[in-house]
Amino acid sequence: MKYTPENTNIAVIGGGNIGTQFACVCSAKGYDVHVFSSKPELYDGTVEVVDEFENVTVAKLNKVTADIGEAVEGCQIIIITHPAFRLKSVADQLLPYIKKDMNLCVLPGTGGAEFAFRECLKAGATLFGLQRVPTVARLEKYGKRVRCEGLRSELFLASIPSNKAEDLASFMSNLWGIPCSVLPNYLSVTLTPSNPILHTTRLRTLFADYEVGKVYDRNPLFYGEWSDESSELLIACDGELQEMLKIMNKLDLHNVQSLKLHYESETVEAMTKKLSSIKSLHNLASPMKQTEGGWLPDFNSRYFTADFPYGLAIIEELATVLNYNAPNIKNTMDWYRKVTGDTNCLDLGAYGIHSLEDIYELYLGFLGPHHDNV
Repeated sequence: MKYTPENTNIAVIGGGNIGTQFACVCSAKGYDVHVFSSKPELYDGTVEVVDEFENVTVAKLNKVTADIGEAVEGCQIIIITHPAFRLKSVADQLLPYIKKDMNLCVLPGTGGAEFAFRECLKAGATLFGLQRVPTVARLEKYGKRVRCEGLRSELFLASIPSNKAEDLASFMSNLWGIPCSVLPNYLSVTLTPSNPILHTTRLRTLFADYEVGKVYDRNPLFYGEWSDESSELLIACDGELQEMLKIMNKLDLHNVQSLKLHYESETVEAMTKKLSSIKSLHNLASPMKQTEGGWLPDFNSRYFTADFPYGLAIIEELATVLNYNAPNIKNTMDWYRKVTGDTNCLDLGAYGIHSLEDIYELYLGFLGPHHDNV
């Protein structure tokens, strides 16, 4: 099926950075767009995207509502932009309204979306996600305007079932005007070593000396002041993930590209130079909050609440299932648990994943009565 403005309505779940951007872009391309927001009163009917060249795109929204059932009614594509720790809650809210022709897009597609939306898949929905979002997006005014820069040259998409991916990739390519390539399986999205390794290794080294009562005298730039110590841990965790991929050799995971390749940086020094010089990220502050006498890590930031328990933790748990020793990944997760007090551990066994064969069954096998083998 070709998803065109003539036969497709789109619902956007979430009014943050990515949600506002996608709502505007989809509407500007001619799609009817519904937005689900907890604060619909802050919308005036139009949204705006400002690009890095100060070009402004203004687009009309067809509906903004705090009722998720009303938001998705009559929509064929549902774009979900909530952080990973909210995905299960969104899935539970959506489940009563799932129809067989619905396509659930999680942006980005990491964070264990295939686990959170398992029941929706069984009900006949298709899940698809991107390895990385199309651009860096920063909200300037909720319900109104987002600033975006750094459009990627190519996107990568996977779906469950995988036989839906071609048409969905065509939709995404037409939406953004750049190629969108199909990945062979959804694990290629889940294991994308982006934020789950990028953010977590930086945080562990940035706040390595943190203990209760410690206050920092400044808030350093997260990327602009990137250190060799952070690069060293990043490369070590990235290397452990790449070794895990070799164990799962029945799955085509060649698109889970090493961060050394992604950033074209083979050494610690090269990685530090690269990450500290990315223009669109350079001036971003670290996830901290100001307090009396200085600054504290903001453990409520998505950098903590999403990228550790719904990012690196998935890789850690897969290593356990694979009987692979990943000391740098494990030690980074142990540090997170120590400083935040969040001792919850992801249990893939709850999703029936106890062995390598179970991993193959999830990503290559049968998902339910409404789907063909994927």
